[in-house]
Parts: sequence; structure tokens; C-alpha cells
Amino acid sequence: MEEQVDVDVLVAGAGACGLIAAIKAHEQGCSVAIVEKFDRFAGNTVLSCGSIPAAGTRMQKAAGINDSVSQMIADMERVSGQHDSSHLIATIVNESARLVEWLVDYCGVEINLYTNYKHVGHSIPRLHTQPTGQGSELINSLAKTVQNKGIDLAFNNPLRRLRTQQDGTVIGAEIGTKDHYYVVNAKKIIIATNGFGANPSLVKQFCPELSGSQYFGAQSAQGEAIEWGQFLDAKLGNVGSYQAHASVAYPHGELLTWSITEKGAFFINRNGCRFGNENKGYSGFAKFVMEQGNEAFAIYDSNIRDYVCKYQPTYKNLVDMGGAKEYDDLEILCKEFNINASNLRQTLENYNLIALGQKSDQFGRKDFGLSPLKKPYVITRVNAALFHTQGGLMVDEKAHVLKTDNSIIRNLFAGGGAAVGFSGLQGGDGYVSGNGLLSATVLGMIAGENAALECKNESLRH
Repeated sequence: MEEQVDVDVLVAGAGACGLIAAIKAHEQGCSVAIVEKFDRFAGNTVLSCGSIPAAGTRMQKAAGINDSVSQMIADMERVSGQHDSSHLIATIVNESARLVEWLVDYCGVEINLYTNYKHVGHSIPRLHTQPTGQGSELINSLAKTVQNKGIDLAFNNPLRRLRTQQDGTVIGAEIGTKDHYYVVNAKKIIIATNGFGANPSLVKQFCPELSGSQYFGAQSAQGEAIEWGQFLDAKLGNVGSYQAHASVAYPHGELLTWSITEKGAFFINRNGCRFGNENKGYSGFAKFVMEQGNEAFAIYDSNIRDYVCKYQPTYKNLVDMGGAKEYDDLEILCKEFNINASNLRQTLENYNLIALGQKSDQFGRKDFGLSPLKKPYVITRVNAALFHTQGGLMVDEKAHVLKTDNSIIRNLFAGGGAAVGFSGLQGGDGYVSGNGLLSATVLGMIAGENAALECKNESLRH
């Protein structure tokens, strides 16, 4: 006889989306269980900078920053263009401030507002993050809340198959392996199992231009949600969209924060020449780095380095590791990194004139931060990498998973990397800083609340 467990809401995946969904459903009075296939917290939130964009928060007001939902929507739509999930943008942005403030007030998450940086795609400072600038801090705070609320969390327990009635209504799931599994009978199931960046076959199918490229995201991103969804005739959206990053420091394996670029860095190839508009952002610029043989060099100065060190501890770690060497002499810099010195001198001279407004930029760059650059100069060698896919199961404004005919799959919700994102239809150009974590956190909150509400309403009817 099969071992069976009954629960109101089952959450698959213990990343930011899953933990928030579980906490929200529990807050509304439901019995909740979380299952995680790994033996630890191992999703993309852990690897992220933990930044959540939100409009109209009390943190912004306290800092004297006047932001609005309409402005944030305009910023996101300007970058992403038309895509499959345009119907979600207003809902997500409208809920962003409530999400951030709930994390602080209910979950005890310490959150600061970046006021020194706007970051890619944002016209106003609206990135809210943890003091260390590490997503693992957010996960640790959410995990404490889960523990304090007595919510069941089982590691090493993968969801292997959804159980349905003949009409496709989801009624539970099999948890475990093919050889040893148990059944969870659940009134509602929330899929929060990450994207598919670590699954080469799915990357090749949906994002062929990145097939075989370096992957820098969580190994948990195997794309199971797509497999389960296709079995249920679920609709997919924006599956060709992704977040890439143009600046993974080599050989250190640490991110070179794009704040360096925002404050005035430019990128060159080994010939000493720039090759694109750095204002495209870390995701959009990644394709240009790949075109250089997936090797580039960030050029900036000690003023920029020291400024960013002051505000971003993770970048300071890279500096301490020797990933941001400084040189008074460009000849020595070029000799050490085997860069064409004559070309770099000309590139630097042109760049400084452009930054001073004395020349126009052939690539169209408009913002130059603290430039022009002065001695001593700083260099960081980088590669580009895929970080996170931005497409998945199509959901509606209540986080219900939709079928190909746009009807809902009853009792099934999705969020985070498992669900459709809103970073454009194809490629990495549509990604705005924080889009991935915005999707994970807000859709997690919406899924948890609506799953709990439906459980309550169904109980009243019976």
C-alpha cells in the first residue's frame, strides 16, 4: 500500500518563490509542506545579489525618491518590448512594494534600498537588497521564518510526477524516486522548481544561440516544470528569453558587478578595441562578449573601483582576490594581459573624449558615470555566461498555470523560474536588473495567497 500524506498546499522547490508561497499560504491558515529535490537550499536566489525592484516603497519615500508603478511599468516595457506575458506586468509591479514591506515586517528580512545606483533598465533607484548584497541572506531569513512557523520542509524529496483526475484536475503528487516514493494528496500545488538553464537539451531547444555556452546558474535548474506542464497540455511563454551576464571575472569565478560599468567602465577585446554599447546592460551585452570568443576586459580606474568597493561587499571580495589589478602604466597592463597597447591607448583617449561630450560614441553609449578615466587604471578579465532562463509555464494574474487554450489547470500554480518571466520574447536584451527575483518573490506571494483563498472557499462550499 502506498504511503500517503494529506496537506492543503504542497510547494515544490525551496527557493525564494517556494518559501514565500509556503509562508503566505500558512499565514492564511492552510497546512503547508515544501519539498526540495536537493539536500540544501540550492536555487538561483542563493547565487543572486538578492535585489528586488519595487515601486513606491516606504524605503524609497524615506530616501526622498519619488517613484511610481506607472514609471516602473514604463521602464520594464521599454526594455522588454512585446512578449507573451505582458498581461502580468501591471499585477507584478502593483504588488512589488507590498511584497518588499511584507518581507521586512512579517519575515524579518533586513532590506536596504540602493540609492547610489539605478542599475540596468531602471530610470529611478528601486532595487531593494540585503546588507551583504547576497541572495543567500534572503534565503536564510525566509528559512528562519519557515522554521519558526512550523512549516514542514523536506530536503532530498524531489517531486517526480503530478497526479490528476481524468479531466486534468491536479489532486496530488508523487514525491521521491522511482524505486521509493510516497503520495501527497494536496488541494493545491505550487510549482517553484527553477528554470532550465542547467539542462543542455532544453537550452539547445529553446535558446539555441547559448547552446554549449558557460552556465553560471544553479544546478537545480533542470526544467522539470516544463516536462510536467507539457504532460498536462500547459502553455509555455517566453521560453527563448534568458538572463545572461557579460562579466564573470576570470579565473576567479566571481561576478564583476555591472555597477562598475554604470560608474564608467568600458570593455575591450584582446585587440584593445571596444565592441559594443555597454549601456545595453549585463544581459544584453553578453552576446557581444561571446562574439569576441567569450573573452573581454573591463577597463576602469581606481576611483570607480574604490567607490563601488564602499557600497558592494561582494565586489570588494573580488578586489581582495586580485581580480581588479591597477596600473599606472598602460604598457605594463597590456604586456601582462597580451593586449594591443597602441589600440588601447587610442580607445581610452576616444572614450574619455566621448565621456566629456567632445565626441559622439559610434556604439550609442550615453551614460558614462564617473568618467573620464584617470590613472591608475584597473583591469578585470571576464567571460560571459548564461545565468537563468526567463521563460516557462504560462500563468495568469493569480498564478494559475494555463493550458494551451488559456483555460486554467485546476489546483496548479507556478512562479519563479518555473513560470513565464517578463524579460522579453527572445534573447537577453529584455532583462531589467532584478527581473528574475521580482518574478520569484511576487509570483510566490500571489500563488500562496490565491492557493490559500481557494482552499478556504472550497471548504466553505463543503
